[in-house]
Amino acid sequence: MLCSLSLYKAIKKKHPDSHITLVASKTNYDIPYFDINPFIDRVLIYDKSSLKSVFDFYKKLRDRKYDFGFVPSTIKISRTSHIINFLARAKVRVGVNSIDGIKNKSASLLNLKSDFNWENTHQLFRNLEIAQLAGFDLSVDEIKEIKILLNEEEIKFAKNFLLENFPDTSKKIIAFHPGAGKVANTYPSEKFLDLIRKIYKRYNNYILLTSGWTDDRIIGIITAGLDKDSISYKVLHNLPVKKLGAILSLVNLYITNDTGTMHIAGFSGTRMISLFGPTNPDEWAPLSKNSYWIKSPTGKIEDISVDDIFNLFSKLL
Repeated sequence: MLCSLSLYKAIKKKHPDSHITLVASKTNYDIPYFDINPFIDRVLIYDKSSLKSVFDFYKKLRDRKYDFGFVPSTIKISRTSHIINFLARAKVRVGVNSIDGIKNKSASLLNLKSDFNWENTHQLFRNLEIAQLAGFDLSVDEIKEIKILLNEEEIKFAKNFLLENFPDTSKKIIAFHPGAGKVANTYPSEKFLDLIRKIYKRYNNYILLTSGWTDDRIIGIITAGLDKDSISYKVLHNLPVKKLGAILSLVNLYITNDTGTMHIAGFSGTRMISLFGPTNPDEWAPLSKNSYWIKSPTGKIEDISVDDIFNLFSKLL
């Protein structure tokens, strides 16, 4: 979702008084949409679990008149999204006619569309190109300036948290995110543990671990290994997006898998190293000046060596 912010910012740049409704699928966990996307004004959740929920959704969807309806198919093409967009009765329905030669079978439901060749094109620029079809645009600098907006209270919370948990200001605070939403994007826990040990042995740093909804098993392996070696650490589990972003923006360096937390860190200005297996960093890596990445030479994340990560880490620290 963070990688689509260029689309929303471009709309608000040209029409600052516009009202944007985001349609999202129902999930098993809460998503802080307004923290992630400061440009939206309303969120409608598409819940297809019953006829009543579907009916209620379309009733809310059609209680407003829309000038534009966007289907930003930058990852995959969803027929359901196109149908919802069509039934919203927007005057202009914007999307893709084809992606890299693959035809959009729902393109007939759009009245403003184009063919896109997006190989190695970053997601932020893909979303912007969808916006450009409708006359909305941003400069490259404006795209790179997109950030999660942190207020004074959130920054104060982060500073207090770090001071309370890591009081020795002469020691570096190094944060790690060993989990990921996809197995293929998850650096092996034993290798991650070896990396943490190696960094700690060399730099005697503080250790901060971040953890998401699906990371309990991996965090358990990492913490068990650190406990065995009598290495202290702090775990942040499912912290709200903006509080997490505020904390990560203040650590000395963050090492993370290619996952949602990577994007939170990237849009918070965190100094970081991202690890990529099968996914393309040219498409997904954060664009901030403090972001660095390592891509597996084989496409398998387990083939990234601990030494390669450690060497880049040492150069950046």
